[in-house]
Amino acid sequence: MKLHLIFIGNKFVYNKALKEYIVRSVEAKSGFIDSIVHFKESDNSLFLYLEEELNSVNRIIIIASKTNFSTIGKLICTATSDNQVLKDGMLIPQKASVFEDRSYLLEYKGSMVNVIQMHEGEKIPELLLSDTQAKATIHIFQEEREGLKNILSPIAQTYDVVFDLTKIVEGWIEVDVRSKRYGDIANFIHASKTLLPKKLIPSASVVEYIIERLSAQGKKISFAESCTGGLLVYMFTKHNGASKILDGSLVTYSNALKENWLAVSHTVIEAKGAVSAEVVLEMSEGALNVSDADYALSVSGIAGDAGGSVEKPVGTVYIGVRSKEKHTEQHMHFQGDRNYIQEQSAFYAIKMLLLNDIETFF
Repeated sequence: MKLHLIFIGNKFVYNKALKEYIVRSVEAKSGFIDSIVHFKESDNSLFLYLEEELNSVNRIIIIASKTNFSTIGKLICTATSDNQVLKDGMLIPQKASVFEDRSYLLEYKGSMVNVIQMHEGEKIPELLLSDTQAKATIHIFQEEREGLKNILSPIAQTYDVVFDLTKIVEGWIEVDVRSKRYGDIANFIHASKTLLPKKLIPSASVVEYIIERLSAQGKKISFAESCTGGLLVYMFTKHNGASKILDGSLVTYSNALKENWLAVSHTVIEAKGAVSAEVVLEMSEGALNVSDADYALSVSGIAGDAGGSVEKPVGTVYIGVRSKEKHTEQHMHFQGDRNYIQEQSAFYAIKMLLLNDIETFF
């Protein structure tokens, strides 16, 4: 059954942060969202759409504002020949089998519908529609897609699971695993890890995995960012436990701050340019020195949409990674708009961190 998420109300169209919070929560509890649809207030096409959805044998989550929560209930009752009743101070369809505060669940012709009343600035009410399919996500590095498919397919057949491969950046593939009826995901992952011991991370979130590994060893990390503008450090601090491994980070957009905060040589910047292997080398060294961390990542590039040249076009990015034992710098050229180039740069830097210390992270 596919999962459809329906937003009803103007605030879900315009309040991006609220919408993203709801989507994250739904994905965490109810699984992959196959489609997201928005309806503004008093949209005349809503009833026909709901009627079609209720007859489509899908899993449906409807997010409504306070003003239209009871109206949605009326529309559902009309479509399902039901009546609204008062339960715990809420007007909800009589056929609603399960309900909590501002949330109810009903089944109709094979479809499961969870209607939720959502307010700004509040925690999302209880999601009553759970993901019934066993699943897991792992990450594999330094393997090509086709080669990896050939490695994993026999294991998947043995343990009766299916998987999808998604390239994050070059050399980093996300593997989404789903169980068939009698599938064994745990043994699939174990067998895959046995074949790829220094390439597989058995965690849905690579960043959370890094936080856990560094925390366990009492190690810390820092960042020196230019074109990514703090995106790297945000990718860590949005997770719980980041304070255990991170004392601080530096965003040095200008050459002056690269020199003053990170001790990047003025001579090197003049000779090689701010976007160069030599500069990210000194940026990572400076970040390590100023933070006394165990690892440092540095990024400098041209994210666009303007600012490129023939020698260094938009998408040119240099990334450095440094531990107390060794350092590596890499020149990349990413395609896409400004935000996608920044995101690719951040992901690639994380990949370089993992490969800098295989013994710690794998």
